[in-house]
Amino acid sequence: MPQLTHFATPCPEPINSQILQMVVDNLTDISMVGIAPSNPLYNVYQYTVGYEVHLYLEALSGTKGIAVELIVATDDEDPETVVGFLLYLPVKDDPEACGVAYMAVQASHRRRGVARAMLQDMLGRYPHAELTCTVAKVPWFESMGFQVLGVRGTQVLMNTRDHGTEGLMGLLDVTFIYSSLEVRQIHTYLLQKHGKRAMIDAEKQRDRHLDQMTRNAKAFVLDRLSKDADRGPRPD
Repeated sequence: MPQLTHFATPCPEPINSQILQMVVDNLTDISMVGIAPSNPLYNVYQYTVGYEVHLYLEALSGTKGIAVELIVATDDEDPETVVGFLLYLPVKDDPEACGVAYMAVQASHRRRGVARAMLQDMLGRYPHAELTCTVAKVPWFESMGFQVLGVRGTQVLMNTRDHGTEGLMGLLDVTFIYSSLEVRQIHTYLLQKHGKRAMIDAEKQRDRHLDQMTRNAKAFVLDRLSKDADRGPRPD
């Protein structure tokens, strides 16, 4: 089993670096866009999502006005190697509630209970937890005690209870990243490398993919909630 370490303050730089590399390596799973490596825009999202996670890791210092906590899983045989991380946001005015922001496990350590161990650790601290995931991941999160509540963009909204918290969850404003000089430079490089037509096609492909993910999530949730309503309320 992995060794778990909980952080409510900044973690050592070697851990930060490995987490950010894990984000780059597992972008399709982590990003709500779910963009494939074959899409030329993949490099743009590697930078933007990586920067988002970087900002939340910085927020562990308490200087950004939001609460952030982190669980890091390291290899039981090599404790210097990060094999998974779970970054979540405690909810203000509700000491039992939190929201999952980012979670990833190294491909080499999947199906070894790493994600399950990290989530169980988090739920031991905050039993009223909320997250979003793709339709394909719903059964796994249900096995962890989450239930379907609704739709949020391209994702299925899930919670460990049949309602969301009434407290406030602090979020960072990351919209500036997408219009930053660095993103414009990456886009210019990709334009030169692939050409205007290829980049237009890449944007259309991304948009079609997002539309399909949204339709799938809405259809799944509608069907699931209808079936739940037919079965009646769950026993306490």
